[in-house]
Amino acid sequence: MAHGVMLMSGGIDSPVSLHYLLRQGHEMTAVHMDNRPFTDDSPLEKVLDHLQLLRARYQQRLPLYVLPHGPTQIALMRNTDRHVGCVLCRRFMWRSAEKIAEREGATFLATGEALGQVASQTLANMRSATAAVELPIVRPLIGFDKQEIEAVAKEIGTYGISTRPGLCCQAVPDRPATRSSLVQILHEEERIDVDAILDEVIRHATVM
Repeated sequence: MAHGVMLMSGGIDSPVSLHYLLRQGHEMTAVHMDNRPFTDDSPLEKVLDHLQLLRARYQQRLPLYVLPHGPTQIALMRNTDRHVGCVLCRRFMWRSAEKIAEREGATFLATGEALGQVASQTLANMRSATAAVELPIVRPLIGFDKQEIEAVAKEIGTYGISTRPGLCCQAVPDRPATRSSLVQILHEEERIDVDAILDEVIRHATVM
């Protein structure tokens, strides 16, 4: 089986996606993008509880990297078009996960994305976001609807954790673009120092 890096939020989808990959026998490392000050402590607390539950269920180590994402959000909000902020945000998440994959010797990236569920998960926006990395990306839930994902979450015990009260990301634009082009996204990234931002994120990564 392969070794992958899973992008983990405190939501319903990512622990369900991780569950399927663990059930298939893959070795997984988790990455959480810490979005404070645009959220509170609850997403990280939920991720820690999700991983504790899944470690016990699958008897796997499941290391967690926590990476600061708030400063990246600030740079994007100050310097780029807010309408495509979610796509630019995802590109940095993918780049960060790929850097951790290189460190861990992992061969693929994974996510809880389901097609069309939110603005960043339209086909056009997923294409623009994932063009930032070279490793293959696995999406176990890509064809699921929300009710199907919630049913599995309840079955494996993560639903109650995911739905605990918490502050949603406050960096989401009022009118996020649902269709972006890679040309547009690359033009926006010319306004920022991508490598410097990414280096700073990885330099402050912590393992929990």
